[in-house]
Amino acid sequence: MKLLLISNSTNPGEEYLGWPRQDITNFLKDTGVKRILFIPYAGVTVSWDNYEAKVKSVFQLLGYEIYSIHHEKDPIKAVVEAEAIAVGGGNTFSLVREMQRTGIMQAIKGRALAGVPYMGWSAGSNVACPTLRTTNDMPIVQPDSFDCMGLMPFQINPHYLDAHPAGHGGETREQRIEEFLAANPGVYVAGLREATSLQYDNGNLKLIGRHPMRVFRYGLSPREIQPGSDVDFLMIE
Repeated sequence: MKLLLISNSTNPGEEYLGWPRQDITNFLKDTGVKRILFIPYAGVTVSWDNYEAKVKSVFQLLGYEIYSIHHEKDPIKAVVEAEAIAVGGGNTFSLVREMQRTGIMQAIKGRALAGVPYMGWSAGSNVACPTLRTTNDMPIVQPDSFDCMGLMPFQINPHYLDAHPAGHGGETREQRIEEFLAANPGVYVAGLREATSLQYDNGNLKLIGRHPMRVFRYGLSPREIQPGSDVDFLMIE
């Protein structure tokens, strides 16, 4: 498999998909990819046409053509024929519901397992996990199930945040993940801070980006993983 799982598309004050552009370029280098199938289904407050246009403008600068699956008469055929696949961020529930409705969830999984480059940001990273149950998203819409592609055996919490506003009485992100693990003790959760990504290539999983990643496991103290580190232990079920 060849995966690039990006925590977030855009940092404050930066252009759309600004910070990960070099990582995307490096990821696709020497693959021979020219055209990338885009999955816009996580878009809720943006139309799929506008979402496609926004992503297309960035990838054109990188030398790649973007075309969106929502124009395709046969979405499964489009996945089977894709040179590479990019899944945009937004609402994970909406994304999963539409991927299940169209049948592309299993089709994309099969292509990724066959080595077709797969990249996703935010919700697009969530759906590479076994389930969507560590998403941060609202609104909640009902997919057929919470099951996702399971391209890796661990869960990702994108946009992982350490801050806890003064006077706020709700749980921290860490506490919510610990609650998830109390109910699901046999899985790792990777708290993927913004401006970081996980890249899987040639059987190796690595953290890239600007910040450490926080890894959670039931009964163990959280671990801080530095950028550039191999994190292959996360791939062991």
